[in-house]
Amino acid sequence: MEHLWAPWRMAYIDNPQARDKPAGCIFCDKPAGGDDAANRIVHRGRTGFVILNAYPYNNGHLMVVPYRHLSRLADLSPEENAEMMGLAALMTQALDDVMHPDGYNVGMNLGGVAGAGIADHLHLHVVPRWNGDTNFMPVLADVKVMPETLDQVYRKIAAALAGRAAAAP
Repeated sequence: MEHLWAPWRMAYIDNPQARDKPAGCIFCDKPAGGDDAANRIVHRGRTGFVILNAYPYNNGHLMVVPYRHLSRLADLSPEENAEMMGLAALMTQALDDVMHPDGYNVGMNLGGVAGAGIADHLHLHVVPRWNGDTNFMPVLADVKVMPETLDQVYRKIAAALAGRAAAAP
């Protein structure tokens, strides 16, 4: 049997707090933390922000999150709703610039029974996809292969956003 080297997974395995639900809400706490790079917040808007998923489905998996703590889609203001979709579109452009995916999964899991890991704070997933990116590793070895660290992905996306901002009139 071949062995897969995925040392970043040990941070999750060795840290029970990473698996346990922390007190409070990470989507409220992280933007209040002040250090966007450490908290992997790649962009801030007026009513929401974009953060990398700490346990991504694919490289570049990020989430668009309103600042307001709410769990129901119907409770978004029209401004929050519009900005969430605008930020999702901006992020697909930035991901196109640096990762060149073949497509995206964009969506929400509303409620715990629908698969939301954090059901009490609404968030929109943006997951880049590539032709052939599915394999049997998660089934056979309970391992997801990620070609880059979260810090590498953060730097790439932040640079793409900075380039887009500089090019804007």
